Amino acid sequence: ELVPSIMSNMLNPDAIFSNNEMSLSDIEIYGFDYDYTLVFYSKHLHTLIFNAARDLLINEHRYPAEIRKYDYDPNFAIRGLHYDVHRALLMKIDAFHYIQLGTVYRGLSVVPDEEVIAMYDGSHVPLEQMSDFYGKSSQGNTMKQFMDIFSLPEMMLLSCVNEYFLKNNIDYEPVHLYKDVKDSIRDVHIKGIMYRAIEADIEKYICYAEQTRAVLAKLADHGKKMFLITNSPSSFVDKGMKFIVGKDWRDLFDVVIVQADKPNFFNDKRRPFRKVNERGVLLWDKIHKLQKGQIYKQGNLYEFLKLTGWRGSKVLYFGDHIYSDLADLTLKHGWRTGAIIPELRSEIKIMNTEKYIQTMTWLQTLTGLLEHMQVHRDPDSQMILEEWRKERKEMREMNRNFFNAQFGSLFRTDENPTYFLRRLSRFADIYMASLSCLLNYEPDYTFYPRRTPLQHELPGWSDQLCTGTFRIPFLQETVQVK
Repeated sequence: ELVPSIMSNMLNPDAIFSNNEMSLSDIEIYGFDYDYTLVFYSKHLHTLIFNAARDLLINEHRYPAEIRKYDYDPNFAIRGLHYDVHRALLMKIDAFHYIQLGTVYRGLSVVPDEEVIAMYDGSHVPLEQMSDFYGKSSQGNTMKQFMDIFSLPEMMLLSCVNEYFLKNNIDYEPVHLYKDVKDSIRDVHIKGIMYRAIEADIEKYICYAEQTRAVLAKLADHGKKMFLITNSPSSFVDKGMKFIVGKDWRDLFDVVIVQADKPNFFNDKRRPFRKVNERGVLLWDKIHKLQKGQIYKQGNLYEFLKLTGWRGSKVLYFGDHIYSDLADLTLKHGWRTGAIIPELRSEIKIMNTEKYIQTMTWLQTLTGLLEHMQVHRDPDSQMILEEWRKERKEMREMNRNFFNAQFGSLFRTDENPTYFLRRLSRFADIYMASLSCLLNYEPDYTFYPRRTPLQHELPGWSDQLCTGTFRIPFLQETVQVK
């Protein structure tokens, strides 16, 4: 009875969602990251990164050539996962630092719950073992969090090489493996392997969409100033923007900064800006003003603020990396922030399916029944409760498989928000699947976060069951039996 009414209020995958009240009428300046913000890449890019890093492991780090038998699987990992560097385990952790059992992988194989509980003396990861502020494993932290979309090939490569060593009974040091894979993935970027491949076949790797230009043109028509701050190099950005926006793309931006080295750009006051000429040569001139139509390299935010005067809540910056793009801006500089989460669109489409709604409705019903009926201690009741617990566990696994067979949803563990969502909620005022969602809103639109009831503001399941306000087939019959 509930499913049709729920399906009549389905979520819009092209909507913008708000964590914090914000009016676009207050925004005068719009800033953007480049990769996975202004430009989106095809599925071929992650295969390219995986293959190139795998070859670097073999050729430069002397790893066994047999690891070439492993290919990139786009359906294996999701963003936001944690990797235990010392134990070589990939896992999903919730907002309270608890590991979601059933999502811990050693290589390509799931680790039994009993083994996980024995290793971690439960399923909680202490704060001192978690990654640092930017998700890195450093200063004694054993956990690395993969927040970047570019990190999906890195997680896959780590898992494949771990799998090879384990299957072949090779004794290895997990810390060295982690560092070697990390360095190989880094070298794919800094040695220009990825950039050259994309520039050589731009139509294969870049998903062309007129909507990016439409968003920028709409903002320009309404008198908004715009700037670009990216870690990508000048020629790469220029070719990509010409492809998706047009040869005149620079005319839309008041300031363009490349190879910014975020998040250091937001914190390091020492590096001055350098101008890049048309041939890509760095000039030695002292920068007194950031001019429209020019491209600048390096620099820092403090110098940027001094040269532009753009500060405070009149600035809205969009990026896909919650730590490198958004965290410092909202915590230290008072800018408003927008997170681009491409996975959001596909997850919402799944949530709108009748099968998902049926599963979730029955899962919540089972949870309510367990909560309400657990007071019955007789053997027959306990047997029924155990059957419900087993069915609830099966339904949870089914729910996870809707999104990703190994790790489930980007945003939820079984019940709790993921660690990824916790950081998204803290560092992003608004979030959306792509910049094109802005086309659905007027430039003076105000985003209001939904008032989500706190746990003590919600009626208990037992209250709902007893009053009969939650009408599930057979539920009233069950209550009458009591």
